[in-house]
Formats: sequence, structure tokens, C-alpha cells
Amino acid sequence: MPNIIPDWIASLEDEEINFIKKFLLASGSLKEVARLYNVTYPTVRLRLDKIIQKVKINDSEMNEPYIAMIKRMAIDDKISLETAKIIINEYKKQKGK
Repeated sequence: MPNIIPDWIASLEDEEINFIKKFLLASGSLKEVARLYNVTYPTVRLRLDKIIQKVKINDSEMNEPYIAMIKRMAIDDKISLETAKIIINEYKKQKGK
């Protein structure tokens, strides 16, 4: 049987995959993960939310790869959320023409 890695996993950084592994081994306890990383619960929640956003974006990438790329850039703090919204709205306007 071939070892096929799903696209959503391949899109994650190594540290994000390690985070998910620790999360699973902690039985989904954000408090336990916060203890393991020596950070606060809100920090762990924010990190998990960013990973969830990346997975969702990967799912939508087949339909709109350009928009997915812009969203990934915003999630990774390469561009601001406001800039991403402007770019996506302009793209949709141009595509609609």
C-alpha cells in the first residue's frame, strides 16, 4: 500500500504537525498542551485556530487557488488581514467581469 500524505497535512509546517501530534497525545486537552509548551491557554487556542484555518484553506484551494494563497499569506502574517480582504475583493471583481 503506497504511503500517501493528504494535501492538508502536506501544507502544514513541521512544527504545526508536531503541535497536532502533541494535541492528539494529550487527548485534545488544550490545557495539557499549554503546559507542555509552557504557554498560556489562549496562546494554544490561537495556534490551533491558525492550523484549523490552514486546513480549511487547503480544502478550498482546488476551487480558488489564488484566494487560498492570499488567505494563507494573511494567516502566516505575511500580509495584513485588511490587505488580504482588499486583494480578494478586487480579484473577485475582476473575475466577475
